[in-house]
Amino acid sequence: EEIQRETAYPDGKVEKVLKNGCHLIFFPNGTCKKVGSDGKTVTITFFNGDVKQIMPDQTVIYYYADAKTTHTTYSDGLEVLQFSNGQIEKHYPDGKKEITFPDQTIKNLFTDGQEESIFPDGTIVRVQRDGSKTIEFNNGQRELHTSQFKRREYPDGTVKTVYMNGQQETKYVSGRVRIKDKDGNIIMDTKL
Repeated sequence: EEIQRETAYPDGKVEKVLKNGCHLIFFPNGTCKKVGSDGKTVTITFFNGDVKQIMPDQTVIYYYADAKTTHTTYSDGLEVLQFSNGQIEKHYPDGKKEITFPDQTIKNLFTDGQEESIFPDGTIVRVQRDGSKTIEFNNGQRELHTSQFKRREYPDGTVKTVYMNGQQETKYVSGRVRIKDKDGNIIMDTKL
C-alpha cells in the first residue's frame, strides 16, 4: 500500500498512515499495531509472535505463538480456546465449560459440580456432585456406581449389583434372585 504520511516519534515509535486509511504503528521492541481503515479492526503482532485481533463487533482473538493456541473472546462473554492438539474448550458466561478432546470425546462441566462425558462410541458418563456415576452404554446397558455398590442394568431387565464387601446379587426379569458371597460362592438362588 502507498504511504500517505509517516511520523517518527522520539520514543522510537514510527507511525505510517496509508492511503487506504490504515494506520501502522511500529514499536522499537518489534511489536506492530495495525488499525484498519474502519478504525475498529485492530491487529497487534507482538515481538514474540503472539497476535491479538480486535474485530468491529469487539470479538478479541489472541493467538499464543509458543503454545500454538488461539483464545477467542466474544462480546457476549463466550470464550473459546483452540489448542494445537485439536482440543477445543468453550467457557460460557454462566460458568459452564465444554471440552472437545482430539478423539472427539466431549466433556461438559456444569456450574453445580456435575460432569457429563460423551464418548465417540456413544457411551455417556455422568458424575454427580456426591461422586456417584451413571454410565449409559451404546448397547443399552446402564451402570450406576455409588460409594456403596456398582449396579449394571441390562436391556432384558436383569440387574446385577456388586456391593463394596464383594457380595453379588443378580435379579432376573423372571423374578429369580441369585446372591453370591465375595468369593463367588452361591449363598442363595431362587430358581423358579
